[in-house]
Amino acid sequence: MAKKILVGIDLGGTSLLAVATSRKGKILGRHKRKTYAEEGASAVLKRIEHTVRDAVHKAGYKLSNVRAIGIGAPGPLDPKAGVILHAPNLGPTWNDLPLAAHLSKSLGPPVYLGNDVNVGAIGEHALGAGRGFKNLVAIFVGTGIGGGLILNGRLYRGVRYTAGEVGHMVLKADGPVCGCGKHGCAEALASRTAIERDIRAEIEAGRESVVPSLMKASGRDMITSSVIEQALDRDDPVVSKVMAAAEYYAGLMVANIVNLLDPEVVVLGGGVVERLGERYLEPVRVTAERYYLNQKDRSKIHVVATQLGGNAGVLGAAMMANQRWKQSR
Repeated sequence: MAKKILVGIDLGGTSLLAVATSRKGKILGRHKRKTYAEEGASAVLKRIEHTVRDAVHKAGYKLSNVRAIGIGAPGPLDPKAGVILHAPNLGPTWNDLPLAAHLSKSLGPPVYLGNDVNVGAIGEHALGAGRGFKNLVAIFVGTGIGGGLILNGRLYRGVRYTAGEVGHMVLKADGPVCGCGKHGCAEALASRTAIERDIRAEIEAGRESVVPSLMKASGRDMITSSVIEQALDRDDPVVSKVMAAAEYYAGLMVANIVNLLDPEVVVLGGGVVERLGERYLEPVRVTAERYYLNQKDRSKIHVVATQLGGNAGVLGAAMMANQRWKQSR
């Protein structure tokens, strides 16, 4: 019998990545393309198909060798039906789109759909920082803040498949407006978007900062994780102030999660976290531990960085596909 492999797909508003993996999560082949979401769902679906075929080909296999395909996608979705209900980052043509059925028909193997952050949590639990633990919360800090919950070894989705929206935990009732329209969400206080907003506001208010010169040197008009790191290396007062506030609110978010669920591991990921490492994590831990209700055995709660980094989503999607394939037998 020919060896069976898995495919994981990470579908984002900017780019899509597919990897072919062994059943133990070893990456055998990968391919990445721009999403070009503005071209509409039909065009992006074709691009996904080509990306999967390229990843499998690079691994030295054929689609007939693929046991199952998993895809992590943004936005509200129905994972059991394989339908994307609404995807603001991808556009209106994705509303009520039967993504899994379409890809399974065009590619052949069964396709399983999951929320992008949830599959990241599955990846960290199966292959990364959560290996060996039963209870894990994964938090990914990016343009927004998303979370995934692994409870008693299994992904917890909630009755409406929206569990884990830790970014919309209200931390400051009169705080800044979040992208969701509410005030004071963690996302509005500690995401990359919030960090960039606050750095720009400080500079526009006349505070001295090296950020403009670093951005000019990099040729980018966005305050990247690299720019933040370089500014911190130079003890920039603006970036130091903004990052301290973001880390404080991230710490409050972690403390609230620990007080609610008491997990063994809280994994933090995303570009800023991965770039800054312990420089980011340690202040988050200090604040979180200060607000734990139960102060005994605090060391049993591991607040750590992602081990899989940018591969958490695709590897998690592949592991999810394998899990759900087995459940369907």
